[in-house]
Amino acid sequence: MPQLSQKFIPGLKYLNIHNRNGALHLNSMLYHSSKESHEEPLSAEWYEKAFLKMTKLVRLLKNVDSVDGRLVDVHEGSVIFDDRVEQKMHTFKSLARVFVGSRLAQQTLKTNMVALSEGEGCKPFLCFGKPSEREPVIVSSLTQVSNFLNITAQQRKVIRLTICQQVTQHRIWTGALEKLLNGLKPELDFLNYQFPSKWSLMAQQIVFNCLKFLQDTAIPCTDLDSTSWMRLAPARAAAQSSAPQKWEDVFEMFNDLIECIKTENRLVHHAVKLELMKEGLSQIKDVLIDKSIGYKEARHQESLVQKKLTRNLGYSSQCLFTLLLYYLYGHVRDIEVDLCGGLYNNGDENSFCLCMGRIVTSDEEKMVRSGVRHLDRALGLFKFVWETAGSKGVLDLQGHLWCVGGAEGRMLIYNGKKFFIHGICV
Repeated sequence: MPQLSQKFIPGLKYLNIHNRNGALHLNSMLYHSSKESHEEPLSAEWYEKAFLKMTKLVRLLKNVDSVDGRLVDVHEGSVIFDDRVEQKMHTFKSLARVFVGSRLAQQTLKTNMVALSEGEGCKPFLCFGKPSEREPVIVSSLTQVSNFLNITAQQRKVIRLTICQQVTQHRIWTGALEKLLNGLKPELDFLNYQFPSKWSLMAQQIVFNCLKFLQDTAIPCTDLDSTSWMRLAPARAAAQSSAPQKWEDVFEMFNDLIECIKTENRLVHHAVKLELMKEGLSQIKDVLIDKSIGYKEARHQESLVQKKLTRNLGYSSQCLFTLLLYYLYGHVRDIEVDLCGGLYNNGDENSFCLCMGRIVTSDEEKMVRSGVRHLDRALGLFKFVWETAGSKGVLDLQGHLWCVGGAEGRMLIYNGKKFFIHGICV
């Protein structure tokens, strides 16, 4: 996958463990995604020490999962804000990636894939064998997906034309903005309760005003039985109480909101997304929102929003990508994948398999379910782009989950996709 500035997670980390005065120290050696590792094979002693370290981390990270850049307690459904826990999770997953590439793990994977392929008429393949296939990545644009799937320039034009008509609909546009703001609101409420400040109170008020604006954009559906030409403009009194507004008002509020929250570490990811959505807002700044006009005129204003977004949001736009995520899944956060995997030939020139991986802290049902749902979204996104492009051939999807301990290898089907659960051991 391509490397995109601040959105790309640092590459896979090989971790050397040294024992100094009884303490376990980790030193990382980074390599670029486009280069394969030529390091000497790690010793059995290294794996034993690393496995002990991972076992300790698993106990500390019980019930914790990393979902699209956030730490989540899968049992409580709550977000965890703790830099120390985040660092422990990063160390755990970095070590696990090394184990996935170990000779033992690769041999087990090969044996399982050969058994799976029997009687299906397809050639077994080995996935996650290359270091570049075990790198984490945050998928944040259609360009990333298309580069991964080898989508041609002509196909990208088709994809953009097709999805723009769907994801720039007024209800999708306003729904994505509301989702983003409603995700920020409870975190601001918590900060104002625990550590009230001038900037947090101001941000809270801006979010309230933005949400009110979006609610005001909705066309009333009080008289659904009448045809559109019969629906009259609001009463004069109501019209006078609601002066016309422009989308430029939201654009300016987003600027102020970003300034308020960009220095707060726990809100940085919200600030980044707000900045991306400003691209769309900048294209529709001159469009009016006027509740004093009739139904047909209001629909015309909605169509202007869609036309401007469709015309001006390019294929590489992360704003367009965010709208696609909301259209497909009702989410606005970019999708984080622990092991980017690869696109493999399935033994036939018209048959391919896309594999992606995820690392979880246990094989408990809720943890596995969380991991499967997450991988399902990632794989589903790539499948959607593949099919929209009209790519030739069949694309199968496989999700692979790894956890520490005595988890027995097994397979399950979710939304028509195959998911394999593997145990990490020495």
